[in-house]
Parts: sequence; structure tokens; C-alpha cells
Amino acid sequence: MYLRLYSLIRGSCQQLFEPLNSSGRMIIGGNVGLQHPLSSSAIRLQEADAKPVETKKPSAPAKRLKDIFPPFPGEESSLTWDSKKFEELPIAHIKATYNNTHIHVTDCLGQYMVRTSCGSEGFKNVKKATPIAAQTAGISAAAKARAKGVSYVRVLVKGLGPGRLL
Repeated sequence: MYLRLYSLIRGSCQQLFEPLNSSGRMIIGGNVGLQHPLSSSAIRLQEADAKPVETKKPSAPAKRLKDIFPPFPGEESSLTWDSKKFEELPIAHIKATYNNTHIHVTDCLGQYMVRTSCGSEGFKNVKKATPIAAQTAGISAAAKARAKGVSYVRVLVKGLGPGRLL
């Protein structure tokens, strides 16, 4: 039984590799015919009565990206922060220079409420240009703004200094 199976497999393999020469390339011309035991194209099997797949419709509309992110200045939106529209929020201006970081919190009209920098927090010379100094100035500006009743702000960042890292 095993001998017969072995000879059947060996014969099939010889028929498959017969058109190949010793270098592994197909022999062109000669007595080689176009007989191949395997088909060269795949047959796609489909059932005639295949039912279309039904897609479920969501019961509630999905949140749009416009509902998640804050709007651009001047764009109408229904989002509010502490019952204030986006245009009415105070603005935190952060200017990060190579030698210092200045933080100003203004109201929506541009009148300043809080003004601080790394130098005004006690850092001198090269230490003003560190991210730790910028973090300290930011914490100080936030504490002063909270004392004046500010809970949400818009942030504007300018400059390329180390104060941008936070």
C-alpha cells in the first residue's frame, strides 16, 4: 500500500518537474508539451443563493469631530466652558525665548490679568532658560489666574525656547 502511494507521488512530482532542466529554468522548444497536471488559474466558488450581508445602522448618531474639538476663533459653535463661549474665554499668551519664558493671561478683549516670567519667579541668568523655570512660571501664572476666577483659558504659544517643552 505504502509502496504504491510512494510511486504515485513520485510519478506526479516527475511530471511536474519534467519541463525543468538542471539549472531550474523551463526548457523552451523541443519535445516539451503544454501538459501540466495543475491548472494555472484559480476557480472562484460562489453559491448561487448567497444572501447579502445586512449592515446594522447605529441607533444614535455618532459624535462628529466638530463636537469634540474646540472651534477656530470666529467660528460658530454650541460648545461652552463654564457657561462661556469660546470667544469669551481668557487667553494665556506664552512666549518661549531662548533665554526666558514670559506668560501673560489676558481677558477676551486683551486686558491683562496676570503677568509673570521665569526671571520674576527668582531664576537668574542661565537658569531662566530651563524647562523647570518655565514650569514654575506656568504654575505661578495658573495660581494667580485661579485667584482672579479663571478656570478655562485659550493658549497661544510663540517662540522656540525650552518653555515649549511643557
